[in-house]
Amino acid sequence: MSLSGKHALITGSSRGIGRGIALKLADHGVNVAVHYYQNEAAALDTLAQVRERGADGFVVQADVLDSKQITQMFGKVKAEFGKLDIFVSNARPEAAAFFYPPMDITLEQWNAASDSQAKAFLVAVHEAVPLMAKGGRILAITYAQGSRTGGVQSWVGMGSAKAALESLVRYFAVALAKRGITVNAISPGWTEDSVLNSLPEQVQELIRNWHARGWTPMGRLGTPEDIGNVATLLCSEQAAWITGQVIYADGGASLMNPEVPPEIQLG
Repeated sequence: MSLSGKHALITGSSRGIGRGIALKLADHGVNVAVHYYQNEAAALDTLAQVRERGADGFVVQADVLDSKQITQMFGKVKAEFGKLDIFVSNARPEAAAFFYPPMDITLEQWNAASDSQAKAFLVAVHEAVPLMAKGGRILAITYAQGSRTGGVQSWVGMGSAKAALESLVRYFAVALAKRGITVNAISPGWTEDSVLNSLPEQVQELIRNWHARGWTPMGRLGTPEDIGNVATLLCSEQAAWITGQVIYADGGASLMNPEVPPEIQLG
């Protein structure tokens, strides 16, 4: 599986899952444009780790809520790389910008979620495809469970935005198939070094213990490296026949029945 010499742009890759994808691709020789919104120091740290792995790249700043800044970001990618082989849409606002229940969420908060997902993806794919040749790979990071359920009320804005994103993945997959460009989504479960770590410590431990005792059959939470491994597989030549799919990367958590205690399910 050779990806050496390819070029990738990963939004939100200064930390967390985006960084995990960037570093795993760099392990395979992919040069990475490391995108950030506010934390330049974190982006530069990701870039340094990319270079430690023998790849190269640069950092690029943009607010993905602003379509003009997305266009400018791709302009820098074109100037630095001249082409693009891999685009990963991962960035989203901090939870405080959208994490409100349906009867409380404002239009501004709704737009913060919506604009960062399907709208940003639409604009970005329009910019990415002219830089791509046959074999291009486009990935979106979603949370499929949250787009299909309604229990976590304050996720309504992002859950709806992710549902629209997943739909757009399928439409683009059909539209770009004849060009030899695949479009897929990855749906991580709870993942360390991600949004989980912004929650109160007591909540974090409840979630970890809940999954360790069986809500994730593999008995642990995911890591950014886990998601990076899945992204790398989807970017390989061997994955050229996979397109328009939502790939669950959650240790089997999505297979569990929420109506039955895990102790009964796992026997």
